[in-house]
Amino acid sequence: MSAPSIGFIGGGRVARIFLLGWTRAQKLPARIVVADPNADALTQLRAQFPAIETTTDLTAAAAQGVVFLATHPPVLADAAGRAAAALKPTAILVSLAPKFPIAKLSTLLGGFARIARSNPNAPSVVGAGFNPLAFGSALTAADRDTVRALFAPLGDSPEVAEEKIEAYAVFTAMGPTYLWFQMQALRELAVTFGLTPAEADVGLKRMTCGAARTLVDSGLAPTDVMDLVPVKPLAEMEPQVLELYRTRLPALFQKIKP
Repeated sequence: MSAPSIGFIGGGRVARIFLLGWTRAQKLPARIVVADPNADALTQLRAQFPAIETTTDLTAAAAQGVVFLATHPPVLADAAGRAAAALKPTAILVSLAPKFPIAKLSTLLGGFARIARSNPNAPSVVGAGFNPLAFGSALTAADRDTVRALFAPLGDSPEVAEEKIEAYAVFTAMGPTYLWFQMQALRELAVTFGLTPAEADVGLKRMTCGAARTLVDSGLAPTDVMDLVPVKPLAEMEPQVLELYRTRLPALFQKIKP
């Protein structure tokens, strides 16, 4: 069976995550059509990925074998409506946005039901992504394998119940942004303390991965894990940080729920 052509409706950050991940893994599909109304953004994307085709015509991307709906939620309904007539009956549409469940997407697409959903996360660019997938009932086992094969170079893609997609959006898709600025600050400080950049990078990766594994896999209670290190230089700031987590993230989750 030949590999499907790929269409991206939306040429922003999410499309770029896929293109970077596939390129790094040397798994870039043979034909990729990216549609976006911003011609300048398409020029920049084509400069980075010369093998792709770009267009401002949304229907050209929608006419491919697997179509990724990669727009922001506020413009998704309009994009889906304009894409509907161009979708092939055998196409698979993968929505990469929260808030729009498969049933609603099908209505926006004029009854087209061959739909999957995911909220990809940025570590996909280095093959370390965690990209849960939810499949509509109209997709066959072969269809699902086609989608999984496209996600495989990006990292792990477990199948989940559709009602959990928004939870994963806040937790794993946006999650790196809660940590990156702190990790980069530590990385820079380590060099000022006398480590080489290479030593700092190794230390950062081992420390962050090890810290997560200790919290999840040690068998210790979370309070006991946090008590393993006697010196806590930022302890007085923890209540403020926790307050941000406990107020802003639940509010965001409520906002993106269907």
